[in-house]
Amino acid sequence: MSHYVVIHNPVAGHGRARDRMRDAEQLLRRNDVGYELLVTEYPGHAIELARQAALSNRCRAIVAAGGDGTANEVLNGMMQARLTGAAVPALGVLSIGRGNDFAYGAGLPTTIESAVEALVGGSVATIDVGFLRGGVYPDGRYFGNGIGIGFDTIVGFEAAKLKRVRGFAGYLIGALKVLLLYYRAPLLTIRTDDGERAQPCIQVSVMNGRRMGGGFHMAPDARIDDGLLDICIAGSPRRFQMIALFLRYLRGTQSGHPHISICRTGSVSVVSDGAPLAIHADGETISVDGTSLDVCLAGQMQVLRAADASDCRTP
Repeated sequence: MSHYVVIHNPVAGHGRARDRMRDAEQLLRRNDVGYELLVTEYPGHAIELARQAALSNRCRAIVAAGGDGTANEVLNGMMQARLTGAAVPALGVLSIGRGNDFAYGAGLPTTIESAVEALVGGSVATIDVGFLRGGVYPDGRYFGNGIGIGFDTIVGFEAAKLKRVRGFAGYLIGALKVLLLYYRAPLLTIRTDDGERAQPCIQVSVMNGRRMGGGFHMAPDARIDDGLLDICIAGSPRRFQMIALFLRYLRGTQSGHPHISICRTGSVSVVSDGAPLAIHADGETISVDGTSLDVCLAGQMQVLRAADASDCRTP
């Protein structure tokens, strides 16, 4: 098995992935990399393609070519194949989407050139894989990078409504809208390995990786291979304090802020007082009106990284 199955989402990055994939294919051919290109046609298609590729035992690795949503779907398909007892190959990533937070947190290549180098002569690392139950996934769904509950998820929903503004600027506009119109910290009961707490929370981040939203370091000290989830809880800061927290998230310096609590745990459950919870995992919508979520680690997966990477962490 010398070739790769590349699962490409052409609409990732608001369609920019299509052009970037052409550049990636040129590099793949230039480096004599044998690959089979599969193009997704609808949401969830990458799950099916990855599961079928893993079960066929026909490739050295399955490569997600897109953004965080594409990587999430490919990971889910591979983990579903593993449930059948199949020996799944390694996961590779061609980061041609928008945020690419999963690749960043896993220490995987975040440029096309370095990603192709990893396919040609990279090494294999092992990362943790998370699992959640709740919202529209009562039977569960896997994730690689992290989960957002509350504020940042609602911001993402609002940013997605913007037609002419994309990327980080769109996220900032969405954040300002949420601050003005939807700012509320519901009472949440949060259970971790260390016990239970009940408090108002504007936002809870459950991180396997380190970053969300393309630049917000919700868990700057997280390791994606340590068997633990990093939890960042924002209590009930006032609006102007939340704006200051944005800047801290960008720098990863929120630890020590009076409204921030950080812990590590193997599992976590979150239950609201009845208020609907907006939840995303790796950028994919999990809930808009659910009231509970259970999260744990579900095992590990091998990934392809650059040859000169010393561990799974990005410096």
